[in-house]
Amino acid sequence: MTILKPLKRHKALQPLSREHHQGLLLSWKIRTGFKKKILPERMKVYAYWFYKTHLAAHFSMEETHIFPLLGAGHTLCQQAILKHKRLVSLFANQSNSDKNLTEIADTLEQHIRFEERTLFPEIQKVATEAQMKQIENIHDETDFQDNISDEFWK
Repeated sequence: MTILKPLKRHKALQPLSREHHQGLLLSWKIRTGFKKKILPERMKVYAYWFYKTHLAAHFSMEETHIFPLLGAGHTLCQQAILKHKRLVSLFANQSNSDKNLTEIADTLEQHIRFEERTLFPEIQKVATEAQMKQIENIHDETDFQDNISDEFWK
């Protein structure tokens, strides 16, 4: 078992990392729903709510303000944007199939791990303190409000 040491995250990126944590919880909730044999339709309702309420704005923030710190053509940014597009497509898929939900959970988790372990550390290396301060000023963090109308994962 590989133990990863905690990553030091610049204060400006910490709110995005907390949002990533909620995304990882979405993946966990979907997997837990499958273990509990929850109908895919129920999980899809929650997943779509999560995307519409949290992920869409998160993706926009990253693409508009974070990724440009590395430059639009940077390979890591291009990779992240492609994953965002893939995830948008998965969430837009009206299928309630197990396969679609599993792919959402897997793709989202892999993407978040990539951003946290690879992309964000690279951004921290090249961004100036003034750029990071601007990110802090732009990104208004709000407390995460979950949709508890159907807590299928409990």
